[in-house]
Amino acid sequence: MKRKVLSIILSSVMAAGLLAGCGSSSSADGGSAAGASGGTVAEDGTYELTTLNIIVDGTVTATVDAGQAEFVAQWEKAVSEKLGHDIKLNITQLDHSDYSGTVSRTLTTGKPGDSGYPDALIMSATMLRQYQNTGLLWDLSKAYDNAEFQSRLTLPNVNLNMRTSDGKQYGFAPTYGNGCVTYIKQGWLDAVGKKVEDIKTFDDYYALLKAFTENDPDGNGSAGTYGVIAAGFGKQDEAPYINYMPEFWQGAYPSFYQKEDGTWVDGFTEQATIDALARLNQAYKDGLIDPDTEEAGTKQAREKFFSNDQTTSEGVFTYWAGTWLRTLTDNLTKNEVKTPSGDPESLVQLPPIKEIKDTWGGYLNREAPVWVITDDGDGSDAREQAIFDALFDTMLDGDVVQTLWTYGAEDVHWSTKAEEFVLNPGTDTEKAYSYADGEFHLKQSPNDPNSLWKKNHLDAVLVIAPLTNGYVADDELITEGNTFFTENCVDAPAAASCDTLSEAEADIVNLRTQLMNQAVVGEITPEEAIQQYKDQMGSTSDTIVEELNAQSAAE
Repeated sequence: MKRKVLSIILSSVMAAGLLAGCGSSSSADGGSAAGASGGTVAEDGTYELTTLNIIVDGTVTATVDAGQAEFVAQWEKAVSEKLGHDIKLNITQLDHSDYSGTVSRTLTTGKPGDSGYPDALIMSATMLRQYQNTGLLWDLSKAYDNAEFQSRLTLPNVNLNMRTSDGKQYGFAPTYGNGCVTYIKQGWLDAVGKKVEDIKTFDDYYALLKAFTENDPDGNGSAGTYGVIAAGFGKQDEAPYINYMPEFWQGAYPSFYQKEDGTWVDGFTEQATIDALARLNQAYKDGLIDPDTEEAGTKQAREKFFSNDQTTSEGVFTYWAGTWLRTLTDNLTKNEVKTPSGDPESLVQLPPIKEIKDTWGGYLNREAPVWVITDDGDGSDAREQAIFDALFDTMLDGDVVQTLWTYGAEDVHWSTKAEEFVLNPGTDTEKAYSYADGEFHLKQSPNDPNSLWKKNHLDAVLVIAPLTNGYVADDELITEGNTFFTENCVDAPAAASCDTLSEAEADIVNLRTQLMNQAVVGEITPEEAIQQYKDQMGSTSDTIVEELNAQSAAE
């Protein structure tokens, strides 16, 4: 079974590799990807880790050109003091657009000890489901239960809920998941005479997109103006699947999910999915959706939204809550995006429309991304436990190391020393900062002196074991974004996991994405899309549902 799953994963990502690059990878010193991992076994059988190789995505914002070397140096110093021996940290940071594909190629073509093979890495909940039954990942349940941070946990269920039916845990989530909210450019609202509080139903939302598309809200001519852009019509490879176009999907969930009565279904086959595809198709025909949405990744979509290149422009963009309210706003400012009246553009957050509240209850809080440890298969847990102790247990120490993961390097990304600085001097958005000695504050971004640093990897608001040193960044936009989301979200459905799904998932994702795109752009009808899915994947879908329901009955 494990060999079969690995073969399927590998074949799907090798095909993807022909179309996309392997991403950018680097170590902390700006060189090539990490070398082989290392450690020594003591006489008592314990493993002393000397080199730690990790693979990360863009959620670690202390990149090579943004203070990563300083972060690594301070991490190595702090962890060596905690553990009593030196550990060299090598970070390979992959491009987000093909992260899962590059990880798949790495894991399925290498093994622990090889140059560039990770000791630990970040995975989405979907990726974890693909790999947790392959034998590639270490069951960390015992290490998690005995971790030092257990005494400070405030959200224990985030990790306990991801355990398999036999109690195994292959991923570690240091934060809860977060989710997406819909952002609207305030200047565009003003230009078409609408207010965010008046957008209460799907009809209201659709009328807003139509007004944005047809009424030249950016003052640059209506050609190339679209109501909304998103990272795909629906992300079949990224739970919770509907979060980038929630108003159109409403109560649909085009994947396997568990209904309130406990039964599992294939949501892609339901009438709600047909209805969602019909809504998307109508909006596409009406020219309300930027056509780039079909192929856009998250990076392309967000960069178009805050670009000052007005050959195309969009008024609505659904993206991650909290820190991203600040990031999107800062990028609008950095790119000098103006309203038609010449004022700096700003964003407002759209509360969930009636149809979303009546079905799901709010925006979806996704299952948390996780860290995983690779299993070397030698029958001993010594190496893997040493990785857990060095990386995961210290990540939530409440103090020095957790601060590094939360904010970055001291005196690079944040400081407690007295200082003054000005962002965007001489512009309409100029802002001065002044801090007294001993006052915790974020500094200017190392790679952009006109932006305030936001965070490194952990969100202090989302973390499952809070900092104990009192270091709290005071950013009104981030606070506003986090508060808005927590007041307007519900938990997304739990990820499905069974043997047949692990084997067939790549084929299912590819087929669903193909049929969804064809239905939205009008090559086939929504009804035809679902029927073709049933014709080609119906038997496999039925088997997956049977396995999921059998697992539920046995629990």
